[in-house]
Formats: sequence, structure tokens, C-alpha cells
Amino acid sequence: MDNDADSAGTDIGRRIAEVRGHAGLTVAQAAERAGMAPEYLAYLESSMAPNPSQAALTRLAAALDTTPGSLSGAGINLPPGQRGSAQGALLDVLTAAECQQHLAGGGIGRFLFVEPGRGPVAIPVNYRLDGADIVFRTSGDGTVVAGVSERQVSFDVDHLDDALAEGWSVLVTGHAEIITDPAGLARAQALNIEPWAGGDKPVYVRLTASQVTGRRIRAAR
Repeated sequence: MDNDADSAGTDIGRRIAEVRGHAGLTVAQAAERAGMAPEYLAYLESSMAPNPSQAALTRLAAALDTTPGSLSGAGINLPPGQRGSAQGALLDVLTAAECQQHLAGGGIGRFLFVEPGRGPVAIPVNYRLDGADIVFRTSGDGTVVAGVSERQVSFDVDHLDDALAEGWSVLVTGHAEIITDPAGLARAQALNIEPWAGGDKPVYVRLTASQVTGRRIRAAR
């Protein structure tokens, strides 16, 4: 099996695939160095639920000239940015299409607005895309509802990987409004947004973008 894995299914799979790519090795070559079957390495890189043993991680890390902690994401519970920058790190400006691709998966983002008496705040919320619009849920009595009335708001989505010292961020700026019409509510509810915070979140908010920008930090190839 000489072909690379199609895609990394999880963070650990993505780390393995990226480190292997940086080393210039195919799946078959890396597996031979680590003393494991190429099919198993391809599984680790692409599975949504890989569970490698510590021994397998240790052998793979040695084959890729890295550490088991770097592959497994050790220190993931620490605030991001604790590690030093990658050698020869590059800062790329994302295209509009790349920004949209990062937003498309939904997940956790931060709703940014100015709270009277406090100033700029960022509230994490679960969101999904409806076309090019961002839709999220909130309670009817929170500060988020007051923020929706602001003339201009923003929404930030990002992902940081301390183990690889890489990451990306996308910033959306535009106008937000509470969805009240029945057709719009039905459309928003069909997105199946499940807030991690739990509780009653009956209010749906739609953010229509007027500007979308993004950046990515990556290690030099």
C-alpha cells in the first residue's frame, strides 16, 4: 500500500499525516520504519476514532523523528500558545474560498460585539452555516441578544494546534438579527444546532457577512 491516507479523521491523525509529510515519507515508508503494517498507519491517519497504543505511538514518533507527545497532542488542556513557534513559520492570508471552507464545518465560534458599560466582548457559541450566513442559538435573556442590536458585529472561528505550532483563524464582520419569521425559524431549526452549554436556547440569530478575512500560520515545508 504505497498511497497516502486520503485524509486525517481526527487531530491525532492529522498530526501524524502532517509530520509524515514534512519528513517526505509515504505511508508505506513510514510504516516500514515504525515496524507496523501500512494499512494500520493509514487507519490511524484517516479513522475518526483511532486508538493507538503507547508503544505504537513511540515507534511511530521515532520513525518520524519527533516525540509521542507531539503526535498525541500532549498539553492539550493547557491554554493554546504555550509552545514556541515552529521553525520558519509562515503567515498566509486565506482566500475567500479557503475562509468559507474553514467555516463550513460549523462547530464553536465567538460572537463579538460591544456590551454597554463594558466594551468589546466575545461569547463562544455553537454555530452552523446556512448558505453563506452564520446561524447560532442563544437564550432570550442573555447579553448576546443585546449584542445583536449593535450596528456591526463580528464572528471569529479558529483552530490552534500547539503540537505543530500551526493554526488558522477566520473573522466575519457584518449584521446580525434575531430570526422571527416562521419560515426562517423552521430553516434554522433544521440545521440541528446543539449548544454545548445546554439549557434552553430558543432564540436563533443569523449573521450576514459584509467582510470575511482569514489567516493561517504554518510550518515551512
